[in-house]
Amino acid sequence: MIKIVVVGFGFMGKTHTGNILKNPNARLAAIVDKNTENIHENLKGESGNFDTGSIDAEELSKVNIYSDFAECLKTEQPDACVIAVHTNLHFEMAKTALEAGTHVFLEKPFTLDVEKGEELLNRARKMNKIMMVGHVVRFMPPYQTLKNWIDSGELGRLEFLSLSRFSGVPAWGQWKDKQKDFGSSGGALFDLVIHDIDFAQWVCGVPVKITANCLPGKLSNYDYVSAMWKYGNSELNVKIEGGNTFHTRFPFQAGFSARFENASVHYSTNDPDNIVIATDTETKTVSAGEGNDGFLSEMNYFISCAEENKQPEKCMPESALESIKICYWHTNEI
Repeated sequence: MIKIVVVGFGFMGKTHTGNILKNPNARLAAIVDKNTENIHENLKGESGNFDTGSIDAEELSKVNIYSDFAECLKTEQPDACVIAVHTNLHFEMAKTALEAGTHVFLEKPFTLDVEKGEELLNRARKMNKIMMVGHVVRFMPPYQTLKNWIDSGELGRLEFLSLSRFSGVPAWGQWKDKQKDFGSSGGALFDLVIHDIDFAQWVCGVPVKITANCLPGKLSNYDYVSAMWKYGNSELNVKIEGGNTFHTRFPFQAGFSARFENASVHYSTNDPDNIVIATDTETKTVSAGEGNDGFLSEMNYFISCAEENKQPEKCMPESALESIKICYWHTNEI
């Protein structure tokens, strides 16, 4: 049984905690959060831009609580750490966990500093430890269906792919403080739109040209992104659009539209149960599956990799670092 520590008990920390508790091959040993007195209180109320399930307070009664990560590692000696803190803490937390000899699941974005990302990759290799970055869209059923269509050629060659993701300005947890620390989270580009950037590079590869426009918001200079990706001699074009420039209570929405050689498909969280398939003569729907199952599948996959000490081929950290590089490409800073 894999002994796991969760670091950070905000929206994603709670999500991962709930899914660890569901896995019979894992034991949640401890939670680390600087506000230990708020952990049980955080089980109530809104903590993110959509619902990923709840945790019974009774289930946490036997879980140790720490405010000091180093103390937790020394006392608990876990097999793995799930790190779900704000982006500017990713490098130091992941480095500390790897140096303690644990496997690491690190929430996206990997790290805003590419060189520090490389350092973490090298450290994980040196320690022979699993490191996986939480690009959950790769595990979400509707996006897996899209990837299967792309890979199988069932609908013909992919000719155009449009991915979008929007939310209001996040105001839960520590996000209000991040508005005062402008740019520290990477903004919508690195924290929200990166989901679609990562998925696009996973299924279509790295483009040869990106033409992008970005607008500033309350968190960074890149809180709205609109981009077109070109693929050299290929006729494929990819459009990426998203951001969090809207008011806080603006409803979260994400989805994709794709034109294949023989059909066009559409999915949106506004109609989460269905994927629409259209040809020139008919329209039909297929089940999209349960989108939030991606979070459970993602954590189960990490736990199985840690159990077997097997690198996460479905979500290699090298690929996650490539997504960071592509994000910077949208800013014209590299």
